[in-house]
Amino acid sequence: MRKIAMTLAALLVAAPAWAADPLEGLWRTAKDDNGNSGLVQVKPCGGGLCGTLIKAYGPDGKEIKSENVGRQIISQTTASGGGQYKGKVYSPDRGKTYNSKLMLSGSTLKVSGCVLGICRDGGTWQKVK
Repeated sequence: MRKIAMTLAALLVAAPAWAADPLEGLWRTAKDDNGNSGLVQVKPCGGGLCGTLIKAYGPDGKEIKSENVGRQIISQTTASGGGQYKGKVYSPDRGKTYNSKLMLSGSTLKVSGCVLGICRDGGTWQKVK
């Protein structure tokens, strides 16, 4: 009986590590001001979540080379409840980092952010995987 209790206690402690955050995965960004979009991979980092641009696409949807591939687009992001996340988001087309608000709903992510009182709608991202 004691072994069962110890096993259950160990499972309860480890369970959060096994459960991936719903924001983790691959996301296709909305098109930016130039018509470009990207593929962002979101993973845990530093006690929160970060998203790295792993592919870039031109206005025609074909993969393009970009100096931003490998750059963190999402950083310092944590869940704030009810599908909402707060952190930082970098906008390659404007070269600015915004305080972000992300709203997760199923396989879509509504992205917005503000810097120095200027806010921007980052569109809706689609989960790829």
